[in-house]
Amino acid sequence: MTGTRPDTIVLVHGLWMTPRSWEDWIHHYEAKGFRVLAPAYPGFEVEVEALRADPDVIARLTVPATVDHLAAVVESVTTPPIIVGHSFGGTLTQLLLARGLGAVGVVIDSAPTEGVRVTPVSQARSLFPALRNPANRHRAVAFTPEEFHYAFANTLTAEESRRVWERYAIPAPGHWVFEYGLIANFKPGHQDTWVDYDADRAPLLFVAGEEDHIMPPSVNRKNAEHYHRSPAVTEYRELAGRDHWTCGAPGWEEVADLALGWALDHARTDRPWVTARATP
Repeated sequence: MTGTRPDTIVLVHGLWMTPRSWEDWIHHYEAKGFRVLAPAYPGFEVEVEALRADPDVIARLTVPATVDHLAAVVESVTTPPIIVGHSFGGTLTQLLLARGLGAVGVVIDSAPTEGVRVTPVSQARSLFPALRNPANRHRAVAFTPEEFHYAFANTLTAEESRRVWERYAIPAPGHWVFEYGLIANFKPGHQDTWVDYDADRAPLLFVAGEEDHIMPPSVNRKNAEHYHRSPAVTEYRELAGRDHWTCGAPGWEEVADLALGWALDHARTDRPWVTARATP
């Protein structure tokens, strides 16, 4: 429907999380009159507690199956929606936009797509619990409360961070951390997180947290710079004093409103990028 303002927001969660991590954003955006969809990864449709008890589905998850699953959700929306992704949900959002989906995208503390070769010390330390044992490549890997505090919620107190961990945290697929956080840039050929950086697509905003340990600003900035030859709008914003848990930490409303305001200002409804080369 060309020329129609987006009326739906699709929220894409990241690793170590489920759609529960968006619970406050869902209510916030629904109160503004939007339809809000927060799809789970395939097999993640159960509660946090169930995934912790039986994480086998997490260990078996693949990126292509996840992107296909999310794409079906986006394609089910009559008017091209706003897509907002956090952490690895930011990577998935970029892959969805590369398929010609959505009217606009916002990625918050995004994990990088293929080719973004920057690994700050704090990122390496954050991912070390998963990377220290090669056997984790075939497992679902959880953070301890202390590891979660450093990687996700370092601007909170240890007690505050533990409450977040207890309500939201699940294991992550270890092979995703190895394949897309460690060796993707050193393997021949395009990997599952490759996008055509030069293609046209919906506008895209990168939002980075100044205090983010696991996906620091340098990672997001470098990812955004990879799109410099694309005719599509690509912008970068850095938020002072915010960590990786920026979508739930105090002041999250400002982040939600920034994402929505930018998206509505930049959403394109003519969709000229649909013929762009899709991610393989």
